[in-house]
Amino acid sequence: MTKHTHSVVLGAGPMGRAIARHLAANAESVTVLTRDGRPIGLGIDAAKADLSNAAQTIAACAGADAIYHCAAPPYHKWDAAFPALQEAALAAAEATGAILVVVENLYGYGVAGTLTEDMPLSAKTRKGALRARLSQELLSAHASGRAKCVAGRATDFFGPGVRVSALGERFWPALLSGKPVDWVGDLDTPHSFAYLPDLAASYVSLAQLPSAWGQAWHMPALPPMSVREICEMATAEGKAPTKIRATPSWLLRFVGLFQAAAGELVEMRYMFDGPFVIDHSKFDQTFGDYIGDWAFPIKETLHWWDAQEKTQAK
Repeated sequence: MTKHTHSVVLGAGPMGRAIARHLAANAESVTVLTRDGRPIGLGIDAAKADLSNAAQTIAACAGADAIYHCAAPPYHKWDAAFPALQEAALAAAEATGAILVVVENLYGYGVAGTLTEDMPLSAKTRKGALRARLSQELLSAHASGRAKCVAGRATDFFGPGVRVSALGERFWPALLSGKPVDWVGDLDTPHSFAYLPDLAASYVSLAQLPSAWGQAWHMPALPPMSVREICEMATAEGKAPTKIRATPSWLLRFVGLFQAAAGELVEMRYMFDGPFVIDHSKFDQTFGDYIGDWAFPIKETLHWWDAQEKTQAK
């Protein structure tokens, strides 16, 4: 494993912040780049750059030997904004010689079931086809020698600080207050979820192992569970039993007329209507078995959301 001298994280969303915190906790030099250069605390350096502008991104990444591409546009603006973000990140990796670690998801496969890295990226959905194309372009850049790259494909993640997620701001606050939880998809089908702090550490592991580069990796996840089972575990933590309601697609389309992000969920619903399980055995065999336990992540996430609700109530 190679420990880097200086890492740059593109984007200060939950994933970018989590990776930066993990690096800083292990005494690694790290700078987080955002459009406004806002500080993120914890003694982590922050800098300003338009991450869709290659020249600005290259300049801001000077001296880096690892770059983590965690920047993402709003859900309903992927088509217009994602390609430029990746191209700028690739340009920075090419100019600096740094390893570029890209945070990807599983949309590119376009299917549910059990997913492995050797499956074709054949998604027909609009967002899935875009993710497939970007992933193929990334790995082609590595194969051609343009830049050193590695892709980490993660399933839906949750944890403290994660608001925009299936297990995010529409889930935990309702659960804490005893209100019904609205869920997009089948209530009893197993789904893979990842706990953000563990996921961030796994991305750093990818950056530090040169033999892993040039490949796509499925990132570790907790044992698959249904949303009903997750709610039952939360109840075991002392929370009131919660009613769960399945949200029909027609309602998502209607809400999407007023909230663009909600309408964008319709084409991705297939991931929640049947089993959706990530096979991360390749990662486990290389970096060691990930044995995730749901109890601690649920407890920590509930604690964070409870604190947020109390702060807002003041």
